[in-house]
Amino acid sequence: MSAASFSLLFVLFLVASTAIKSGLMLRQIRHVAARRGTVPEPFAGSIGLAAHQRAADYTVARMRLAGVETLTGAVFVLALTLGGALQAVHGLVARLWPAGSLLHGVTLLACIALASWLIELPFSLYRIFVVEKHFGFNRMTPALFLSDTVKEGLLATLVGLPLLAAVLWLMGAMGEYWWLWVWAFWLAFNLLVLLVWPTFIAPLFNTFTPLSDDALKSRVEALLQRCGFKAKGLYVMDGSRRSAHGNAYFTGFGAARRIVFFDTLLDKLAPAEVEAVLAHELGHFRHRHILKRLAVLAPLSLALLALLGWLVTQPWFFAGLGAHSQDTATALALFFIALPAFTFPLGPLMSHWSRRHEFEADAYAAAQTRAADLVAALTKLYRDNASTLTPDPLYSRFFDSHPPAAIRIARLQTLPE
Repeated sequence: MSAASFSLLFVLFLVASTAIKSGLMLRQIRHVAARRGTVPEPFAGSIGLAAHQRAADYTVARMRLAGVETLTGAVFVLALTLGGALQAVHGLVARLWPAGSLLHGVTLLACIALASWLIELPFSLYRIFVVEKHFGFNRMTPALFLSDTVKEGLLATLVGLPLLAAVLWLMGAMGEYWWLWVWAFWLAFNLLVLLVWPTFIAPLFNTFTPLSDDALKSRVEALLQRCGFKAKGLYVMDGSRRSAHGNAYFTGFGAARRIVFFDTLLDKLAPAEVEAVLAHELGHFRHRHILKRLAVLAPLSLALLALLGWLVTQPWFFAGLGAHSQDTATALALFFIALPAFTFPLGPLMSHWSRRHEFEADAYAAAQTRAADLVAALTKLYRDNASTLTPDPLYSRFFDSHPPAAIRIARLQTLPE
């Protein structure tokens, strides 16, 4: 393939993916706005018109912001590649460290990551302090945002830079099949993160206290025993410091596994509803959804690294993306900058797979608790989190990891009590 042909192919994929995303967002805005005036029949008795309209307005506001962010991201990608920005940064960093050296590669990738963060920063600020605040969700103060940013920056420096250095060293030292070594190293690193995140990293950002409600704790422990699930502890996280949204999740791996409830979730739901939500999460565990995803993502990541291993040897790959330097750091940067444009068609498949998993977890929860309790919990969460009840079907198929509210509730109501 020639450099010109690859440049044209890249631009076509980038423009097509950006146009499809933008078009679907417009569909979502129009579809939700057109149904703003009437609460869907399944929710007419449980969600008021004012709450439904608030959810519609919240969805429209988020979609408009996401649309601008998508277009900005595409322009940024073009600037880095065909616009020559990446090559320019490469030259500037070469004034500090010899081009192709480990220090040069790490600094180059760090600069690109910093530039990406700076591009995303205004959108994050607007999302948190304008959109989320307007709809009553934001509880983040500027001081807390700054504190989080400093902590994230320190983590990126202390963990991210050595990680980049290790990957670049493996790419340069392990010969033709370096990608096998990088893949093994990446899997080991992710496993390590699963082990240390609950104990050492998450507490840097939130406070975790043992669940103190004895009645709820007994109910949850009985559910865990019925499901054959062992956890190191039950914790409540101060999610209300940053947002009014509620959630519950598992974290950790093996003996370090924990169950975490947002304090906002416990404030909103009755004990039976909390149990039903937890049963849903246990359904993911019972059906081995995380392992199934790893079984797909691990070989997929290996295939992508093998592809990169081949592309590193192809001059047209570098030239076609606006770079004349052909070192491993430049290849790594170009690959991950361009990759989303080419993998966009896989998005709907992953979303469909995720929605199937949600249905399976719902069915498991209905078998372990009561479907009516999960319906009540989900309805409250839809209302309190301002989740739209009327998403555009095509947009939902592309992007939604969870089934639309009406379809999900309808399926739950068909399950035996």
